[in-house]
Amino acid sequence: MNKVSEIELTKDLVRRARLLELAGNPTRIRIFCILFERGETCVSDIAASLQMSIASISHHLQMMRDNELLEAVRMGNKICYKPVKGELMNKLKKLICE
Repeated sequence: MNKVSEIELTKDLVRRARLLELAGNPTRIRIFCILFERGETCVSDIAASLQMSIASISHHLQMMRDNELLEAVRMGNKICYKPVKGELMNKLKKLICE
């Protein structure tokens, strides 16, 4: 019988679990798909596409940004977002939007 190795509860493991939890929300999945398709997109455009309030979308985007999944870019008086570049985003794109 094979012995299952112990997996420690490290800070990195907790962080990965948090990122997956954030990415697994249906609204945030839809946001990711919009951002992957369009690239940098403003809050008001995301809200219109999802037929949701700007306040609700802003809340989701802020959570995603606070956890380093998105970058915010100011364009005049608007705030726009884009996914951070990296292997996690490449995997998320393939998993949830393709």
